[in-house]
Amino acid sequence: MMETQTSTNISTRLERIAKLAKDAPQMAFRTLAHHIDVNLLREAYRLTRKDGAVGVDGQSAVEYGARLEDNLQSLLDRAKSGTYFAPPVRRVHIPKGDGKETRPLGIPTFEDKVLQRAVAMVLGALYEQDFLACSYGFRPGRSAHQMLQDLWNTTMKMGGGWVIEIDIRKYFETIAHDRLREVIRQRVIDGVLLRLIGKWLNAGVLEDGQLSRPSSGTPQGGVISPLLANIFLHTVLDEWFEYEAKLRLDGQAWLFRYADDAVLVFANEKDARRVYEALSKRFGEYGLTLHPDKTRLIEFRRPDHDSNDDDPKGRARSTFSGSPTSGASRAPVSGSSNRKPHETASDGRWHASACGAGSTGTTRCACSRQRSHAS
Repeated sequence: MMETQTSTNISTRLERIAKLAKDAPQMAFRTLAHHIDVNLLREAYRLTRKDGAVGVDGQSAVEYGARLEDNLQSLLDRAKSGTYFAPPVRRVHIPKGDGKETRPLGIPTFEDKVLQRAVAMVLGALYEQDFLACSYGFRPGRSAHQMLQDLWNTTMKMGGGWVIEIDIRKYFETIAHDRLREVIRQRVIDGVLLRLIGKWLNAGVLEDGQLSRPSSGTPQGGVISPLLANIFLHTVLDEWFEYEAKLRLDGQAWLFRYADDAVLVFANEKDARRVYEALSKRFGEYGLTLHPDKTRLIEFRRPDHDSNDDDPKGRARSTFSGSPTSGASRAPVSGSSNRKPHETASDGRWHASACGAGSTGTTRCACSRQRSHAS
């Protein structure tokens, strides 16, 4: 019963933050750290996985929980006083995609995970009022399945158009710390929270016994990393596309983004090419680089209703990455490929259906010009 009451009180507190953020969309919050107390840390502890790998200190969740109240009070005191030391992240590498590249995985200490989650709960309540409907990754009540369903619904109504597939090279590793801090300060100027975020960014990485302190990146595996990554791309891509780029287009356009992967859909070829040419410069302004092979411009068409090539029942399906029946074309990032722009796909390797994830039962508009105010 006590746990239920505590969770309810925490939810009420976070709802207050959300309402303030919604009512004052341009305000930078100076006082947020006071929302972090032992009760919030206890809730963060409850929500933190207990079976994860241990960090550099070797302390398990069971060991930390043996003296939970003392540990949480000590953690709170250190966080508020500025004496909290963010330990280095233990880094391992796991295969990515086709196995040619690896993805770095950061493993913080258990106590660090608890504090990161508490800060993420407070910041998440604020930024959920800012995030747009086109953003689906690492957000409450949103998923990759939902994004694919909305993408499918949008493209099926169009019957044909142009798609830009965006892939950011090593995104989580290359987020510039100074630019990220600038973006966060647009909404948060609370000294305690900014100091904690700075400590996590500068905590360093322990790999094969060697300690390094990268000047960029948020190590994957950190509880707060997905939120920081979303905050950054919200400014770099989402707001720029919705409130600047779309105003200059002749036809309709939509953005669908899940974490660092995004798809832009255009009804007009000219619009697609204009945005495609502008993307590298836009990302470059924030120290990011688009993957030269995976970022591409593609034409898609609705297959012939009488054709059974794509569907045994003859139903129309959208082919986003090219197929022998779609007439798709690809324009690689300049200098990235030996394929020529407008080259027609003929081998079927680029074929992908957006409906593969199925329906969630509900459909939202892809990305309007209004902010998404999820509580």
